[in-house]
Amino acid sequence: MYAPLEEYNLAMPGPQRYYGLNHLHYLTNSTYRRARLCDSERFRDHWVVTSGELRRELGFKIVGYVLMPEHFRALIWPGPEANPSQIMQKLEDRTALFVLKNLKENLTYPSCRKMLARVTLPPTVHHHAHYRVWNWRGYDMNIWTPKKRDEKLNYMHNNPVKRGLAKQPGDWPWSSWRYYFWNDISRLAMDRVA
Repeated sequence: MYAPLEEYNLAMPGPQRYYGLNHLHYLTNSTYRRARLCDSERFRDHWVVTSGELRRELGFKIVGYVLMPEHFRALIWPGPEANPSQIMQKLEDRTALFVLKNLKENLTYPSCRKMLARVTLPPTVHHHAHYRVWNWRGYDMNIWTPKKRDEKLNYMHNNPVKRGLAKQPGDWPWSSWRYYFWNDISRLAMDRVA
């Protein structure tokens, strides 16, 4: 069980992560081989719905997000039921199963065959799975201040514009921008934090 007020320093290569200190986490991960799986509206919608379901199941807050064709970024406030790694793992597992099932069921479409080939692990990888949808490891950054929170929200909301996917942040429906600026909860309502 995750203890929200106890400090954990997880000894892993890369930046240190601190869990259980009652603060925000900025999470991101990319698809394996940067496959543009989330060009599919079906996959994007499933990612958003799954995020909302996991929020209810695991009791965490979603403060912001953006879903791009080959990666996602999310700003979350974990609850006592799960730490950020557990949340990310469940999100990636559920969305990966959905993506693979749909690709395999639609092999008559060249785009599905091509995408399935893109996420197929090479024979040199000795792993029980034959496919990988998300990279082995994502990125988790502790967010300690309102200034850093706002910086990450602005970065996420402007990511589609910077990449040329939208002219303005509000043109990209798979981010929290519409919630914050238009009070639009049609895709996924956010949990505001002070």
